[in-house]
Amino acid sequence: MQNLQKIFPKYSIALGALFLLTVAYLIVRGNSIEVESGEVRYQELVQAVYATGFVEATSVASLSAEYSGTIDFVGAREGEAVRKGQKILSFQSPRPVFAVSEARAALAEQRAALKDAELNYARKSNLFGQGAVSRQDVDGAEKSRDQAVEMLRQREFRLRMVEDDLGKLTVRAPFAGMLTLQDVKKGDYVSAGTVVATVVDTTGYVISVEVDELDVPRVRVGQKAVIAFDAWPERRFSSVVSRVVPMTDRVTKTSKVYLTPTDTLDLIQEGMTATANIVYNVKSRRFWSERDQCLKRAAGALFGALLRVD
Repeated sequence: MQNLQKIFPKYSIALGALFLLTVAYLIVRGNSIEVESGEVRYQELVQAVYATGFVEATSVASLSAEYSGTIDFVGAREGEAVRKGQKILSFQSPRPVFAVSEARAALAEQRAALKDAELNYARKSNLFGQGAVSRQDVDGAEKSRDQAVEMLRQREFRLRMVEDDLGKLTVRAPFAGMLTLQDVKKGDYVSAGTVVATVVDTTGYVISVEVDELDVPRVRVGQKAVIAFDAWPERRFSSVVSRVVPMTDRVTKTSKVYLTPTDTLDLIQEGMTATANIVYNVKSRRFWSERDQCLKRAAGALFGALLRVD
């Protein structure tokens, strides 16, 4: 018992010292927070409208078959570039071929009829001069000739029309671009009205985005916008508001806005998903610097007033 009394005070002092050191550490270091400091810089404050949408080509041509027929030529396939006027497809159809043949025969017949009418008019005019026929006969011959001339014009016009229809058996590219649709093969039967090819002009694109009706009043033509594509999330592209459609969808409560890129976009494609931030207000660094100086002057004046009161 005496030994414990001798030993215990020694340990009590050690434990008390350890406890005091622990409390001191917690007070000095345990509740401390590391703070990183840095230089304060003034930057622009930008307010923008967020919107999502898709890439649209400025020129898209959907080419349809005017007549039913069988494909007999394929000049370009889906995914290939085409030149303006290039022959993409052609097909055989008996109806326009027969119409052209019929119109040419009718035109030849009318030309012969006009020649007879002109000869008859000339003969009646000569006989009238000799007093062999009446003036009424001459007028009738002249009228028949004029009718034959008019009929010839109609037959010529009819031939041009059916020849144009015959040209519709060939599908050509209206402008240079890329074929995004063309999957028919030689020997396939195509019905009239079927879309057989789609040509997209890859030199010009716009970004069509949907803007919430609450944000539409902030959007104006000419405002700058920043575009990001899901395909390249780390890149940003500049654009400008080119069109604002003055109509709000009753279901989505959004209005369509078109953005025209000002950067070169060689990698985008029709239908890609895009997001945009349309900038409608910018506060410059000068604004914040001047405002900070005003606040400093106001604080100084307030502090001075407090000193005078004391």
